[in-house]
Amino acid sequence: MKNVRIIPAIPKENKKLRVATYCRVSTSGPEQLRSLEIQIKTYTKMIKSYPDWIYAGVFYDIESGLRRSGRTGLDKMLRKAAKGKIDYLITKSISRVSRDTLEILKIIRFLRERGINMHFENEKLDSIDVDKEFEITLRGMLAQDESRNTSENIQWGFQRKFEKGDIFTKYKNFMGYDCVDGEIVIVPKQAEVVREIFDLYLQGLSLGQIKAYLESQGIKTVTGKETWDAKTIQRMLTNEKYKGDTMLQKTFTEDFMTGKKGKNIGQRNRYYVKNSHPAIVSAEIFDKVQEEMARRSSFVSKEDGTVEISGNKYNGKYLLGNLLVCGDCGASYRRRTERGKVVWRCATRIEKGKDACANSPTLDEEWIKKVLGEMYCEDGSYDEGVVRNNVDRIQIFDKYIMICYKDGSQETKEVAL
Repeated sequence: MKNVRIIPAIPKENKKLRVATYCRVSTSGPEQLRSLEIQIKTYTKMIKSYPDWIYAGVFYDIESGLRRSGRTGLDKMLRKAAKGKIDYLITKSISRVSRDTLEILKIIRFLRERGINMHFENEKLDSIDVDKEFEITLRGMLAQDESRNTSENIQWGFQRKFEKGDIFTKYKNFMGYDCVDGEIVIVPKQAEVVREIFDLYLQGLSLGQIKAYLESQGIKTVTGKETWDAKTIQRMLTNEKYKGDTMLQKTFTEDFMTGKKGKNIGQRNRYYVKNSHPAIVSAEIFDKVQEEMARRSSFVSKEDGTVEISGNKYNGKYLLGNLLVCGDCGASYRRRTERGKVVWRCATRIEKGKDACANSPTLDEEWIKKVLGEMYCEDGSYDEGVVRNNVDRIQIFDKYIMICYKDGSQETKEVAL
């Protein structure tokens, strides 16, 4: 006969629970911050008032509930939970933890696997209860849908403002402008820097040369930095606000869940408001800069009628590099030194070989300077300033060159081979 001995279960130790709380608000506005302060004080007082609870901290974020990124408080709380330093969590509602249905499910399952319960006070639900997962999911879906409606309402409001020509006036770190009592006003000292940048570009300087000039003169950026970024200078030169106009809805939110923004290149309506605020540069100067940018980008017409960028960058060091264009393929010419002589040759021919552009001649630099001096400069000698101000481009063909002047006239000259 079998002898069975019963080993009594060990009574569970009545140990205290380590309790923490999570709080969140969406923005740093005064009302939201007051709400956050009240949440923190209320839950801290609650946890400390229970004799069987040990205060394990308050974790909080000032971020959107739709996205996990940037929510350092939530991440810190979950890391502490993973280390076994939290037994119980309290939060105001499901939407405070997340407005993303999938994300809230991941969080409650992560906690449940570790035996940690999260209590949602408003809904009176506990995440540890598997039977309540469906209800938590449903409530999460409602919170997510509420965010969708809010986003759509905000977008609708923006559209109505755009249609009326109402522009944003709360610009931060905008060189040349400031906002005073809801109005955009010019900052005189910064405006002079903006005008100088436009003038330097029209004088023929490249973005890199303008950057170097500003730094050499000790001119600081709008944020007080001593180093300039060429891309920032480029954005300034193409920003219509400097001529007193505003383009609204340049970007749009592609997905309210991720908050990802995309460049509006026709997916949404755009609204152009003329004379929306005081101009720093004239419309004429601004438009000349845009024309010069288009010229420097070296657009090439293809046989099928389409246009593409040749990939040959503007040469800020040598004026001829911005004027000489291959009449056969449309590419710009590049400066080279061969056998001690400086010559200019088609970029396509250099990169892809003679077969890719068979009819482009190589030009001697001294010869082309002599031609320009004799044809246009007053004393017959080459003057770069005169050429820059009057010559628009020089097209190079097999047997001759065509000099196109800024006044619309043209002259041809047979190539000396």
